[in-house]
Amino acid sequence: MDQCEDREEGVPPSKTTLCGEHESQTKAQRNPPGPPPSSVSCKSDASKDAMFNFKVQSVSAAERIKVRPAEPEPSCVSLKSDLSKDFPLHFKVQPVCAAERGQRSQSAGSSCPSVRSDVSKADPPDFRAEPGPTRERKRRGVCEVEQLSRCAMCQDVMKDLVSTSCGHWLCRQCISSYWDQSASSGDSSCPQCGERPITRDGLQTASQSSCVQTDVGLQEVLDEHKISLRRRCEHVTEGTDETGSKTLLNTIYTVLYITEGQSEEVHTQHEVRQLKTASKIDVLHDTPIRCQDIFKALSDQQRPIRVVLTNGVAGVGKTFSVQKFTLDWAEGLENQHVSVVVLLSFRELNLIRDEQYSLLELLHVFHPTLQKVTAEKLAVSQLLFIFDGLDESRLSLDFTNRKLLSDVTQKSSVSQLLTNLIQGNLLPSALVWITSRPAAANQIPPTCVDRLTEVRGFTDAQKEEYFRRRFSDEELSSRIISHMKTSRSLHIMCSIPVFCWITATVLEHMLTTEQRGELPKTLTDMYSHFLLVQTKRKKNKYHEGHETSPQELTEADREVLLKLGRLAFEHLEKGNIMFYQEDLEQCGLDVTEASVYSGVCTEIFKRECVIFQKQVYCFVHLSIQEFLAAVYMFHCFTNRKTEVVEEFMKTDWKESSVDGFLERIIYKSLQSKNGHLDLFVRFLHGLSLGSNQRLLVGLLGQTEISPETIQRAINNLKKMNSDDISPDRSINIFHCLMEMNDLSVHQEIQEFLKSENRSERFLSEIQCSALAFMLQMSEEVLDEFDLQEYNTSWQGRLRLIPAVRNCRKARLTQCGLLETHCEVVASALKSNPSQLTELDMSGNDMRDPAVKLLCAGLESPNCPLETLRLVDCGLSEVSCDYLAAALKSNPSHLRVLDLSQNNKLQDPGLKQLCGFLENPRCRFETLRLNHCDLSERSCEALASGLSSQTSNLRELDLNNNNLKDSGVKLLSEGLKSSHCTLETLSLSGCLITEEGSTFLASALSANPSHLRELDLSYNHPGDSGMKLLSAGLKDPGWRLDTLRVEPAGVRWLRPGLRKYSCQLTIDTNTVNTELQLSDNNRKVTRVKEVQSYPDHPDRFDVYHQLLCRNGLTGRCYWEVEWRGNVDISVSYRSIRRKGGSDDCVFGHNDQSWSLYCSDYGPDSVCHNKRQTPISPSPSSSSSSSGSNRAAVYVDCPAGTLSFYRVSSDTLIHLHTFNTTFTQTLYPGFYVSPGSSVSLC
Repeated sequence: MDQCEDREEGVPPSKTTLCGEHESQTKAQRNPPGPPPSSVSCKSDASKDAMFNFKVQSVSAAERIKVRPAEPEPSCVSLKSDLSKDFPLHFKVQPVCAAERGQRSQSAGSSCPSVRSDVSKADPPDFRAEPGPTRERKRRGVCEVEQLSRCAMCQDVMKDLVSTSCGHWLCRQCISSYWDQSASSGDSSCPQCGERPITRDGLQTASQSSCVQTDVGLQEVLDEHKISLRRRCEHVTEGTDETGSKTLLNTIYTVLYITEGQSEEVHTQHEVRQLKTASKIDVLHDTPIRCQDIFKALSDQQRPIRVVLTNGVAGVGKTFSVQKFTLDWAEGLENQHVSVVVLLSFRELNLIRDEQYSLLELLHVFHPTLQKVTAEKLAVSQLLFIFDGLDESRLSLDFTNRKLLSDVTQKSSVSQLLTNLIQGNLLPSALVWITSRPAAANQIPPTCVDRLTEVRGFTDAQKEEYFRRRFSDEELSSRIISHMKTSRSLHIMCSIPVFCWITATVLEHMLTTEQRGELPKTLTDMYSHFLLVQTKRKKNKYHEGHETSPQELTEADREVLLKLGRLAFEHLEKGNIMFYQEDLEQCGLDVTEASVYSGVCTEIFKRECVIFQKQVYCFVHLSIQEFLAAVYMFHCFTNRKTEVVEEFMKTDWKESSVDGFLERIIYKSLQSKNGHLDLFVRFLHGLSLGSNQRLLVGLLGQTEISPETIQRAINNLKKMNSDDISPDRSINIFHCLMEMNDLSVHQEIQEFLKSENRSERFLSEIQCSALAFMLQMSEEVLDEFDLQEYNTSWQGRLRLIPAVRNCRKARLTQCGLLETHCEVVASALKSNPSQLTELDMSGNDMRDPAVKLLCAGLESPNCPLETLRLVDCGLSEVSCDYLAAALKSNPSHLRVLDLSQNNKLQDPGLKQLCGFLENPRCRFETLRLNHCDLSERSCEALASGLSSQTSNLRELDLNNNNLKDSGVKLLSEGLKSSHCTLETLSLSGCLITEEGSTFLASALSANPSHLRELDLSYNHPGDSGMKLLSAGLKDPGWRLDTLRVEPAGVRWLRPGLRKYSCQLTIDTNTVNTELQLSDNNRKVTRVKEVQSYPDHPDRFDVYHQLLCRNGLTGRCYWEVEWRGNVDISVSYRSIRRKGGSDDCVFGHNDQSWSLYCSDYGPDSVCHNKRQTPISPSPSSSSSSSGSNRAAVYVDCPAGTLSFYRVSSDTLIHLHTFNTTFTQTLYPGFYVSPGSSVSLC
C-alpha cells in the first residue's frame, strides 16, 4: 500500500526541513538501534524478581557523553513524583493503523509508543519550494511525488493552512464556518476526529510553526529534540496495579489553578494547613494563569518575565504543568518563540552535584539530542531551562559567595552553573522556570524572580469532576462525593489530585467489596484503609493466597512495611523526600524488596530510573511518608523500642502510658517553626484509637488501650499550654482532637457562633484555637475582628490571632503580642488575596524585631492596608527605619498612620518617616504623632513633607510634643507652601507662646486655602497671638472655621505631662471600714480593726476600696506611692458599692480600669475582667530597685488612660487604654492586707 494512501485523513505529507531542503534520512536511519529501553526495567513486572546492581562507576563527563547514544532510548517514566499522574483513571486509547505501528516499530528504543503516528503530526508542510502542482522530495534515494495538501473538509488546495492541536490540517475558512454553524464559542471539537477539545487560539499557522529561522543542520537537531521531549512527556505512568501502564497526558490533563503570587503561610504552616487556606480563597480575587502562559506578562506588568518560580504543596500538580508546557511546545502548539526547552529535574542534578561541568556539557549529558548544538548556536537561540523540584535538591545554591560565569564552555560546579543562570550571568536572554514546594522556595532570592506563581490544585468543582470521570457508575461517584463533603479535612485534602486518587481507591474498595463498614471520616482512617487496600492488591497480584482479615493482610508484609516506615520516619526529621540506594540499605531494605513495592504497590512507594540508570525512590506523596513514619513510631512505642523514641525526643524515655507518650510528642511538634511534624502528630493520635489499632494490628502489634487512657489523652490536648508557641501551631492541637474522634470542642464552637450573647461565654484556650480555625476558614469574611470582644484569658486571646487572615478590620490591641503573633499578622497582609484594610495593634510592646516582621507584610504587593494604628507600641528609631522602608516599597494603599504615644520615636525616627512623605506614590492623608517626644528638630522634616508637590496630607496631629516656637516657625514654612493641602493641624500642649502663634497666623495668611481646623489648646498664645488668629476666623479669605485655644496660660509651658497635675482629695464617704486614713487623709492603709465611719450609701461595704472626690475633666495627671499589693484605678461614679459581685471590683466590670502593683513592681492592668500582663521593658526592669511610685495620665476628650512607673524624674510607660469615656471619671484604690497607698 502506498504510504500516502495509508495516512490518516487530513494529515499533510511528511514534512520537509524548514528551509525547504529534501530530507535525506528516515527516522529509522537517523536513530540507529540502541540498547534495550530502560523504562521496562524501571516499571515492568519483569523486574520483580531480578537482582539489581545499582552501583555507578565513576565516569567523567566526556566519557558519559561518548557512552550515551546520540538518540537516547526514551524513558516514559516521569522524572517527578509529586503529582496526580499516579491516580488511576479509565481512558480510551485510540486505534492505530498498521502503517503507523510499523513506522513506530522502526524507531529505536521506544518502549512506550505513541497512539498516533510521529509523521508530521504538528509540523506543517513547507510552502517555500518552487510553485507548481507537484514537488519532489528524495527519501532514501527514491524520488517520491507528493500532491499539495488539500483541506480535509472542502478538498481545495489550502491557501490559509492551520493545524489543530490534535494534528489535522484544514483551511481557516472551513473550520471557522464549522464552528460558527455549531454555535460553539471558545472550546470546540475537531471536525475530523471529534475526540479532543481544541480552542480557536490553539490553531497554528505554517509561519507560526516555522518561527525558528536557522540553518538546516541545527533545525534537524532541534526537530529531533522536540521529538525526544514529546516522547518523554506525552505519556505518564499511572499508579494502578497493572504496573508500567502508560496514559496519554493530554487525555487526563485537567487545567490546574495557577495564580500570580502565592499564599504566605510558607514558613509557619504545614502544607496541609496551607491547603486549607487556599481551599477557601475566592477565585474572583485571582487571575488564573495557564501553564502555557507562564512567561506572558499581564497587561499591567512593564518588564519582561525571565525567571518564574512556581510553588505548590506536594502532589498538587507542579510537574504535570511542566510536562504539559513541554509537550505543547514539542508539538508546535504553544510558545514557539522558544527555540529550545531544556527540561531538568533536581533529582537528576543531585547525582552529579560533586562534579564539574560546563553549561554546554550539562545540556549534552542530559539531552543527547542536543550534542551537535555549539556554544555559538546557544548564544543566538532563545532557550528555556525548566528546573523541576527544587524541594528535592541536595545542591547548595549560594547566591552571595558565587563564582561569576558568563561562558557556556567554562566548567564549574552544578550549583554555580544554576545560580549564574538564574541571575542572568550565563545566557542572559535565557528563560528559567523553577518549581518547588513552598518550604524550599526561599532558596531563590526574591530579587532573582520576575514572577512568583502558585499551583493550588483542584477547585471544588474540579474535585467533583475528577470523581465523576474516575467512575462510570454515577451512583458510586455521587456517594463518594457526598461522603467527601461530610468531612472538612477530607474535602480540603482533595485539593491535591493524589489525595483524590487515595480517596477514590479506598472508598471504591469499601463500597464495592464485602469488606464494608463505616466509611473513613478522618485522615488516619483513610490512610489506614489505603495501606490495607494496596497491600491486598499486591497480594492478589502475586497470588499469595486468600486474605481473610486485615490483620493477616498486613502481617504478611509486616517486615517490609516497617522498614519503609523506618525510612519514612528517619528522613521526615531530616526533611528528605527522595531516597537513594544507600538510604534504603541503611534502613535494612534491599533493592529487591523496594522493587516489589515500587513495581506493584507503586501507590505506596515509587522507584524511578533517572540519568545514568541510577535508581531514585520516593513515597507517592509526602502525606504517605508522614503516615508510615507515624505507624513506625507507634510500633516502636508499643514494642518498647525505647532507643528510637529517645533519639526522637532527645531525652531519656521512661514514660509507658500512651497518653504521656502522645503529650510529649505533640509538645515536640509544637516547637517546629514550619510545622513539619503536624500531620505526623495527627496520625499518631489517630492511631491510638481502637478502630485503627484493629485495622493495623499486624503492624502495631496487640495493644490494649483503655477508654480511660484515651480520655486522658483527650484531656491533655484540651489543657495543653502553648504560651510560647505560634498560634498557628496551636491549631494543630484542635486537629489532633478531631483525629481522635472527639468532636466536643468543634460542637461547642458551633454553638458559640450561633449564640447571641457571645461576650458572656468564657472560652478556654483550646476553644480559642478551634474558633480561630473556623473563623479563618469561614466562607464569610468578618467585617471586624476585635480580640477584646472575646471573653477568654490572655493566652486564649493570643490563640485567636490567626482569624486575622479572614477579616477586613482587625483590632489586636493590648494583648501582649510577641514576634510569633506579628508573623501571623504579616502573613495575613501578604496573603493572596488579603482582605485586611484596617489594622490596630495599639498597646503592644512590640520591640524592633516584631516591627520588622510586621513590615515584611506591609511591603508585600498583596497588602491592601489603608489604616494602621501602632499607638503606644514602644517604637524606636530602628522601628521607624523598618516602617519607612516598607512603606516606600509599597506606598499605594496606606492612608492613615497613627504612631501616637511612642515616646522613643523621637526626632531621628520621624526624619525617616518624613522622607516617605515626599515619595510621589505616598498616599498618606492622616498622620498622628501625639506624645512622641518630638522637638523642634522634627519640624523641618515635616515642613519639607508638607511642601512636597505630591503631598496628600490632610490631617497632622502633633499634640504633646515639645516643639516650642522655634519648631512652629519651621513648620510654618511648610504651611506657606502652595502644595500644602493640610486641613487639620493639632498642636495642643506643644509649649507655644505668642511668638509661635504669630508664625502660624503669617503662614495661614500666605496660604489660606486649605486649613479648616487648628488646635492650640494647653499653650500660651498671649493676647496678640489670640487676636491675630481670631481675626483669621473672620477673614473671608481664610478657610479656618475651628480654632481651639483654651485652656491657655503660662502654666502650660512646663515640659512633660506634669503640667497637667491635679490635687486629689479622698472621698471619705466611700472608704471601706477596714481602710485606715492618715497623713491628713492622704494615706490609706489596710488594717484588721474596723474603723468608726458613719454609714453611707456610697461606702464600699465588702471590697476594701475607695474613690476620690475629684471628677476628672480635660487632661489630668497624678502620682501615688504604694507598699504591698494595691490597685490604682479610675472609675465611673456609678460603680456598685454594696455586695461582693464583680460589679463592685475595680477592673472587673465595664465601669472601671485598674493597674495592679505589688512590691515587685507593676504587674498587670485590667478592665471588664480582662487582664493584660505588663510587658517588662529593659528600662523598667533596670529600675526595679527604685521607689514604688506610679503615675496616671488621662485625656478624657481623647479617650486615653495611661499608667507610668516613676523613676526619679523619668516616666516609664506601662500601658495605655484607648476607649471612649461616657461618664466622668474618678480616681480610686483597692488595698490588700498589710498594704498602703499614698497621694503624692
